Amino acid sequence: MTVGPFQRVMFAVYIAIFFVYLLGPLAVMGVTAFNTPQYPQVWPLEGFTLDWFNLLFADQDMMYGLQMSIWIGLLVVAISVPIGLAGAIVMTQIQPRLRSTYYLIVVSPVLTPGIIIGISTVVFWRQFTGQTGTRFLYDGVILTVLGQASFISAYCMLIILARLQRFDRAQEEAALDLGATYPQVFFHILLPFLKPALFSAAVLAFLSSFENYNTTTFSILSDKTLTTVLAGRVRQGSTPTISALAVIIVAATVLGAIAYELWKRRSDAAAALRQRAAQAAEEEELSGSPSPAAA
Repeated sequence: MTVGPFQRVMFAVYIAIFFVYLLGPLAVMGVTAFNTPQYPQVWPLEGFTLDWFNLLFADQDMMYGLQMSIWIGLLVVAISVPIGLAGAIVMTQIQPRLRSTYYLIVVSPVLTPGIIIGISTVVFWRQFTGQTGTRFLYDGVILTVLGQASFISAYCMLIILARLQRFDRAQEEAALDLGATYPQVFFHILLPFLKPALFSAAVLAFLSSFENYNTTTFSILSDKTLTTVLAGRVRQGSTPTISALAVIIVAATVLGAIAYELWKRRSDAAAALRQRAAQAAEEEELSGSPSPAAA
């Protein structure tokens, strides 16, 4: 189909609007983080300063909230990824007629509003700890981890399931026929195949926990995370320190993505070399003479 000049212009306009909508707020926050005025403003540029970053690191509430968000995120990853892995494996092993029901049950927390999850988590564990005499478990951090993991684990399951559905079961059967045990098949065949999905699920789980507010604002009780601290600050009025925090988070995310891409390329290149070496060794064994690739 031939694309006319009008369609090309409209497509270019659409792309421009899309990127302005996507990157515009980040650009504004980036400018205000380095601008001198105490109230965030893009123009006029009154001077370059790093004072807002210094104030950010000197803000004890903000740093405490950041530490708690990182700690909670790591705990959520430690719980959600194994649950998601188990759920994905069960999904592929369960009887076909039960898969729809199982899928609906497992994914239902994703469809539940975060406010409901936060309130129900607090109500349930308050009753449970009161009846069992384990009031020490009624802690804001523990409740937040449990509340977030209840729906983030479903995200992990969906990511792992997408990878697991491409797994060749013949590899498992061949390993079992050769005398391997089920744990050996799991750790030496299945887990290496699922490594990219497990990494993606862990990253998604951490980021989902780190930025969560709806569930956290109820389950954190008297404690606080970065999102709850920021919500309180924004109600009082935005300051350039919030922009400085946004710049740091965006920079860390971009650097992490670049590092992962470089690592992935090196891993893919190493895997390709191993595959070529294995093919060369197989050809040498079949032909009975060394191949050029093996040499």
